[in-house]
Amino acid sequence: MKFPKAKDYNKPNQRYVPNCLGIVYVFVCVIYLFTLHYYDYRGALPLASVILLGGFLGLLDDLIDLPWRYKSLLPIIASVPLIVLREGTTTMATYIFAEKVDFGVAYFFLIVPTVVTVTTNTVNQLGGLNGLETLCPLIILFGYLAIFPSNPLFYGPILVLAVLSYFNFKGKIFVGNVGTFAEGITLASLAIIVNMEQFLAVSILPYIVNSILKLNYVIFGREAHVTLTANGKLTANHRRSLQTLLAYNRTLTEKRLVSIICLLFTVFTSLGVILSLVIVAV
Repeated sequence: MKFPKAKDYNKPNQRYVPNCLGIVYVFVCVIYLFTLHYYDYRGALPLASVILLGGFLGLLDDLIDLPWRYKSLLPIIASVPLIVLREGTTTMATYIFAEKVDFGVAYFFLIVPTVVTVTTNTVNQLGGLNGLETLCPLIILFGYLAIFPSNPLFYGPILVLAVLSYFNFKGKIFVGNVGTFAEGITLASLAIIVNMEQFLAVSILPYIVNSILKLNYVIFGREAHVTLTANGKLTANHRRSLQTLLAYNRTLTEKRLVSIICLLFTVFTSLGVILSLVIVAV
């Protein structure tokens, strides 16, 4: 089976690399979660449903390259299984109020679609460097695992994403939009299923910062990308994304830039874990 190929623009030879390997993530996760559902594990069926639907929508984007004004709304469709199956708890812990708040029916028709849409879009917008599309979601998944070490919902996604991360970081594969859509919707759905929306809100802050910076493109049509220098390193003369912010007026290797971004995710994910454990203890 041959996968479509995409050019790796941040390499001197700009060779073509197999793309859309996120299909592997979708396939393995769905099989794993259906197996868990067979043994009556709570949350396995809705998680499998949204990953499958999110992966399909991402693959659709890979095939026809949807404009952002349409693509940004696709996660709302993918959140339907969570809404229909009434997955999650309407009572949420927040950082705004001292006590937990019961949002009632608004939780399913407002909070769930918002969490899924924001998370999926922000995850999808951070990419372009080898490893970013897989390592950052993987770090957040390990954060979930730190809070719920005995929950099997996390094992399958972590295992397959760890394998894909290795090859993605090495520049051997790209996961494509099918991968980033599925990964983003996994993070959002897990937060809803295990009632850890506050952990997700903290851990995805680097994603949100990147998306805010990239509003330049949405509003003014200004592209955000790093530039390959003559010595094979990356630099940027603007600050329109998280990558270009870190590479602004300096030169970094691609692996170093990815490592710095992953470190940011590790810090915020760790902070989310600590705060979540404190809230659970209270």
